[in-house]
Amino acid sequence: MSEHAAADQMLLKMPSLRAVKCFVAAARHQSFTRAAEALCVTQAAISRQIRELEEYMGTALFERTGRSVKLTAAGSIFFDAAHLSFINIAQAAARVRKDYGSNARRTLTLCCSPAFSALWMSHRLPSFFAGNPDIDLDLITTNNFQSMEPGIHPDIFITKLARMRDGYVSRPLFHDRIYPVCTPRYLDAHPQVRSLEGIRDGILLNLSPYGRSQVAEHVDWSVWLAIHQLDLEDRPASSAHFFNVNDYNLLIQMVLNDQGVALGWDHLVAPLVSQGRLVRPVEQEMVLEETRHFFAYREDKSDDDALARFRDWFLAQMTN
Repeated sequence: MSEHAAADQMLLKMPSLRAVKCFVAAARHQSFTRAAEALCVTQAAISRQIRELEEYMGTALFERTGRSVKLTAAGSIFFDAAHLSFINIAQAAARVRKDYGSNARRTLTLCCSPAFSALWMSHRLPSFFAGNPDIDLDLITTNNFQSMEPGIHPDIFITKLARMRDGYVSRPLFHDRIYPVCTPRYLDAHPQVRSLEGIRDGILLNLSPYGRSQVAEHVDWSVWLAIHQLDLEDRPASSAHFFNVNDYNLLIQMVLNDQGVALGWDHLVAPLVSQGRLVRPVEQEMVLEETRHFFAYREDKSDDDALARFRDWFLAQMTN
């Protein structure tokens, strides 16, 4: 017998779904009367469907005790499977109605780093939602794009990996520009940080590489200062403290709280600089010409209207 024929035979041998629906309602409410009210039918209709189902099964599914009913051992076995099946059907139907129905809303799944979501995305997203009220976003953040949970297939990645996964198209974005930042208040209180030597010997808030395996290169204070002919090891023993953390959002919050100087990635801190909340104590910067950020999207959704609208909005934001 072919696979299709076997499946057809299985469907033919299944009990009536109407009867199963009545059975599940009666089992949940432990009452034929309340099941009838829930399904907007008569109690007689519920009783008839249950009787037909029990005849099909060849065994009693309920014990009748006055006005209430209780599942038999056989009924409990069948209820567990039937109830779960109806939940799965209801959830699948809801997804289909949401994504493909006449009034469907579109949902895009987007994946980026926590820092990018907090410092770049958060204040720009209102403009996207205002212009695209029919599109919802499901945002996933990670610092390890190569070891995500199984079954996660975002529509869009914003990453520093030129090749994200098979089936994705990558569009190159910008190079990293990295420069020191602090608050105006901190600069006024510590004028020595207007020089590279003063920065080296002051309170340094440093981004560590721990857990950031998606980054092809890691720039910390040691690397940045070395590019400008300074050695971090030359800090005097009496220098201020050196704070090391792998959470860039925390690092920027500490800078905003006047706690020291950190390296600022331009695409993340430029809005804070333009607002005057952060300043650049020195002019020197570092540009990573050999690497870029990338906008990667699913190739099978290249013609998807929702994805195209988000892509156009995102790339326009890149120029702002």
